[in-house]
Amino acid sequence: MSDDELNAILAAPNNPLLTWNAPLSEEHARSLVDACPVPEGGKVLDLGCGWGELLLRMVEGAPGSSGDGVEKDPVAVERGRRLARERGLGSRVTFHESSADAWTRTGYDLAVCIGAVHAWPGSTREALRALRAAVKPGGHVLLADGFWAVPPTDAALTGLGAVEDELVGSLDDLVRAAADAGFAPLRTTVADQREWDVFESNGRAGWGERWALDHPDHPLHDAARVTAARHRAGYLGGYRGYLGFAYLVLGV
Repeated sequence: MSDDELNAILAAPNNPLLTWNAPLSEEHARSLVDACPVPEGGKVLDLGCGWGELLLRMVEGAPGSSGDGVEKDPVAVERGRRLARERGLGSRVTFHESSADAWTRTGYDLAVCIGAVHAWPGSTREALRALRAAVKPGGHVLLADGFWAVPPTDAALTGLGAVEDELVGSLDDLVRAAADAGFAPLRTTVADQREWDVFESNGRAGWGERWALDHPDHPLHDAARVTAARHRAGYLGGYRGYLGFAYLVLGV
């Protein structure tokens, strides 16, 4: 059996432990929804939405609103469509199997991008320009992106599989980039250490171990444990405490 088969098993959209594919708690998520008002009958866009958990909650909380979720991963799109049907939102939230940087529709009241700025060639700044173009005057943007909480060590970079200049820099750099793109920064919050630990534990590290425990005789059992150990070491012995994740509510 191949690495592709293991990757498919452990992929985030197939992981029942993950509510969101980001370090985010229920309390933090509720505060973000409250901070991003959607008018009655409003339109919400989520670029790089994954399975769209936050999008679904935003539309659910705004009577008469509708949403577009844009995601290139077909497995995530199918999970999002299933969740929308289960919550009675199938006619209000539409999932589009498309790359975020290819989306050109405008006139939204709220545009969301959670950890998906890599979809744009110029990364964060290109994403900010695209989000601003999508939202009409008076609307809001919710952007979540990584930053270096402290200068990274070689171990942090190796654990993340990144180079230092792949992120915009510090938290201040990220907020300044949003202001330079023409936004009014209204609210900035960051994932705390518990949110990070829960997210990483429920990601490939924890999910790989749990899947292996449930499938002791599977041909990929050993490979799943090796993968889980690699991800666990990359986080605990690498970027834990170095990589931050910020949620910016921006006004247009």
